[in-house]
Amino acid sequence: METVTMSTPDIAEVDQFRCRVDEIFQKIDKLEKKVNEVEQFYLNANKKKKSSSKGNSIREEQDKGRHVPSIKKQQQDASQRESTAAKRMQELMRQFGTILRQISQHKWAWPFMQPVDVKGLGLHDYYKVIEKPMDLGTIKNQMEAKDGTGYKNVRAICADVRLVFDNAMKYNEEGSDVHLMAKTLLEKFEEKWQLLLPKVTEEEKRREEEEAEAQLNIQLVREASHAKRVQAISNELYEVDTHLEQLRETVVQKCSCLSIDRSLESYYLYIHV
Repeated sequence: METVTMSTPDIAEVDQFRCRVDEIFQKIDKLEKKVNEVEQFYLNANKKKKSSSKGNSIREEQDKGRHVPSIKKQQQDASQRESTAAKRMQELMRQFGTILRQISQHKWAWPFMQPVDVKGLGLHDYYKVIEKPMDLGTIKNQMEAKDGTGYKNVRAICADVRLVFDNAMKYNEEGSDVHLMAKTLLEKFEEKWQLLLPKVTEEEKRREEEEAEAQLNIQLVREASHAKRVQAISNELYEVDTHLEQLRETVVQKCSCLSIDRSLESYYLYIHV
């Protein structure tokens, strides 16, 4: 059996060849991760589209040719949108404040203007019956809070005003003075609230549409970013393919040279036998 020996230059070439192969495999590993990330992104995007399929065809038509704002522009728009929405909500709260003031000025409002004096009135079971005490004075203070602990929207204030009177009617028996006063004031409040409610509903719908628009822009930016990644991956795949072709040619050439050298060696040995 013949033993094939390799010269130092041959060993160096093999090491170089091995290094090139290792580099290509490392690139392939990185490309696989990138491909998986992009694939996962589009899978998630498709799931979201399917879950909100209603009206998608119309929206897709609207999105064709749509200008995709930059991330910086989106941040600026979001800041401006929040500022504008906060001003609109402040106006709604001002109008609600007028309603609260009118209710508070009613001749029967005095029992509800401050927290119930549970200890002073000897209402030992009050906290067993009432889970969340509330009064008009506390609501007014929270509406005027400047430290960020105040109400964020009008519906939250409305819920607390109702709670004031609901608590009173729950704890005091029907037919009692306090129960009657609470029921009367609640009815008056609901009448005034119904006049403001259309504006509140309109604002909520507007905020929902603005949020949907913002989310759509974010999605478009992400899709544009991943489209660039796909193009970059495609370029890298082409580069890897080119390197593999170069290596294949190198291997073919080396094998051809080795075959010729072995043939010449055999011929040389033959003629000298």
